[in-house]
Amino acid sequence: MIFFCVLIFLILASLKLFYFVIWVPLRIQNFFKKQGVNGPSYRPWYGNTREMIRMTNEVLSKSMPFNHDIVHRVLPDYYQWSAKYGRTFLCWFGVRPRLVLVDPDMIKEVLFRTMDIIDRDSFNPLTKALIGDGLPGLMGHKWAAHRKIANPAFNMEKVKAWVPEMVTSISKMLDNWEEKIRHCDTFEIDVHTEFYNLAAEISSRTAFGSIFGKGKRIFELQQQQKLPSYQAMQNVYIPGSRFLPTNANKLRWKLEKETRDSMRMIIETYKKTSDNSKNFLSILLSGSNRNKLGGGLDTEEVINEGKTLFFGWEATANTLTWAILLLAQHQEWQNKAREEVFRVCKDNEQPCVENFQELKIVNMIIKETLRLYAPDNIITRQTLRNVKIGSLNIPAGTELYMPQTVVHHDTKIWGSDANEFNPARFVEPPKHLGAYFPFGIGSRICIGRNLAMVEAIIILAMIIKQFSFEISPSYVHAPMMLIMVQPQYGAPVLVRRITNCQS
Repeated sequence: MIFFCVLIFLILASLKLFYFVIWVPLRIQNFFKKQGVNGPSYRPWYGNTREMIRMTNEVLSKSMPFNHDIVHRVLPDYYQWSAKYGRTFLCWFGVRPRLVLVDPDMIKEVLFRTMDIIDRDSFNPLTKALIGDGLPGLMGHKWAAHRKIANPAFNMEKVKAWVPEMVTSISKMLDNWEEKIRHCDTFEIDVHTEFYNLAAEISSRTAFGSIFGKGKRIFELQQQQKLPSYQAMQNVYIPGSRFLPTNANKLRWKLEKETRDSMRMIIETYKKTSDNSKNFLSILLSGSNRNKLGGGLDTEEVINEGKTLFFGWEATANTLTWAILLLAQHQEWQNKAREEVFRVCKDNEQPCVENFQELKIVNMIIKETLRLYAPDNIITRQTLRNVKIGSLNIPAGTELYMPQTVVHHDTKIWGSDANEFNPARFVEPPKHLGAYFPFGIGSRICIGRNLAMVEAIIILAMIIKQFSFEISPSYVHAPMMLIMVQPQYGAPVLVRRITNCQS
């Protein structure tokens, strides 16, 4: 009898496994083929992930010429499969169908759909140690409650109030540069490393105010979680595997525990010594008392939102890295920006609340940098029910994969010079919302977009006012995806001090 029951159980389990791992994917693949959407063949359980990893490893094994045609490097799977199957195609991440969309009209339609039809894609549980359960990972009413609480921290007036804190941190970095250049005309520096350190400083100041020093350790811990999180994102998650005592999991547990313990200690310290400052932490804590949608944020929820903030600062660090490299390559734009900064800021002034909005050229440079090297590179959503996008019928449970870099480099949208650095294209705003979306669009647009733009403009203006830079002979151009688009081998540049007469 026991044998018979076990046999029945195994048969039913096998049938269920066959249904979800073989039958459903093949049925979905055939469903899309009938609509003219093709792609690489589905392979049981793993889908096309092994091919994706192989392509990524191949491109990372070599560098490329210093140009900005980077789709083949940061999205090698799209580059190869779109050439074979067309710009819209279906591939598989494990048993999940992934529909790749690059048409601006379809992207706009997806990102403006209500969240009961299309919402954010589900995260691999192994990546939550890095991103947490903050706004990017929440859905529905819980997302609305957190967004309502966090919104006041990122309105333009609040961002302007943080500018003096930014200037203090940037001045500290530039003083260190001055010390290095005191005894020589030129020195080499890896701006990628510099901007990461600066991001740790500024994020800690804006997040924690007077106790900012304790926040830097959290930023360091977050950086240590990037590689294991990225490796997890590349592979199909096996349910329950995060609880196994593997070396990778033990490291992840250790980093996560220290991060959460550090955040918890900062929160408790802040509650005891709270002043009238309006940093991010104070707004979350005070906002939690006013929130009527979700009953307020508890300590763990505040920790998750804090981790999200640190993750956002990394995007700004990468944007500034690419902006410096682009200006080092294009000296004419570096000179134009410097002339504007001296004109707006006068001799001894720094960019500030009153004048940063006059830095039009610097603003255009940042926007063009975000076009060529969008930090996130990809926006994903999932269909919660059957839906029609454009002319395509899409079943529930489909991942919608929208690669920003592909759209931002599309010659049909941006012209024949789409892969070239030309900030002048942003004299007027882009005509189509779905053609330029470095911060996303729709209800889930990046909450920190104002802060990111202001910070990038202020930092870049202060640097070019004091220093000039050119590409170092040791620089190797190799953009790569490691959660975000960053230089694989760092970003060394040669830096020189300038004087007003050089402007």
